[in-house]
Amino acid sequence: MIDHFALGWVTPILSFLLSCAGCAVGLTCTARARVSHGLASTGWLALGAVSIGGTGIWVMHFVAMLGFHIRGTETRFDVPLTIASGLLAIAVVGLGLFIIRTAGVGPFALVAGGTVTGLGISAMHYLGMRALHVGVEVTYDLPTVVMSVLIGIVAATAGLWLSAKVHNFVAGTGATLIMGIAVSGMHYTGMAAMRAEVVTGTVIVPDGGVSVAALLGPLIIGVTISTILLLLVVGLAPSAAELEAQEKFRGWHERQEEIKREAAEPRRRSQLL
Repeated sequence: MIDHFALGWVTPILSFLLSCAGCAVGLTCTARARVSHGLASTGWLALGAVSIGGTGIWVMHFVAMLGFHIRGTETRFDVPLTIASGLLAIAVVGLGLFIIRTAGVGPFALVAGGTVTGLGISAMHYLGMRALHVGVEVTYDLPTVVMSVLIGIVAATAGLWLSAKVHNFVAGTGATLIMGIAVSGMHYTGMAAMRAEVVTGTVIVPDGGVSVAALLGPLIIGVTISTILLLLVVGLAPSAAELEAQEKFRGWHERQEEIKREAAEPRRRSQLL
């Protein structure tokens, strides 16, 4: 009745890989935010939110949705709601990252940030589902919905903790896979909660929205351009290790200048006397 893999394994595999790619770039950005200060740190956190919330979560959700089909209907998308769901994903991930930066990774801050972000991601998912027009009534199984929300909260909490703790390539690779699996798990659990009536006879074409085919071109162009820009920014900017080394050198240099000033002070006083 409801087919979540109408295009075969292409959509789940591609959506998982895109989720991992977005989370990997996002974790790279948050690592640089930890060793930066002021506007630079805020900028890296914002890029991390765009990478994780935009590519790692929303693009994964949308690509996976391309494989969704209800027998006897045509799937169409409400564009404003679809865009709103993407902006919501970026906003709640950014909020969670800024909570962790401000309050640290203590239990209270982690639970608060993970809960807010997880609920926001769940809202993004069901807003994206609301953007689907299939021409028949769609209902949801409440226990499965609750389970998907809990998975979203756990995934968000783990993601925020990892964003503050990952320091090397091996840990980053493991964190990327964990986040990709968690995001995909939340999505398909939420999809499993859907129920729809059986449709027979001619294909139902819902009113409003645009077809999947009409969205593929803008989606591919948008994802490609944004990914290239993010990779350019991450690739051209100093790495987290380089930023940390620069910060240590700056601190050492400032300390040397302070020592020189302290050593010069007695001589200056003796000259005045």
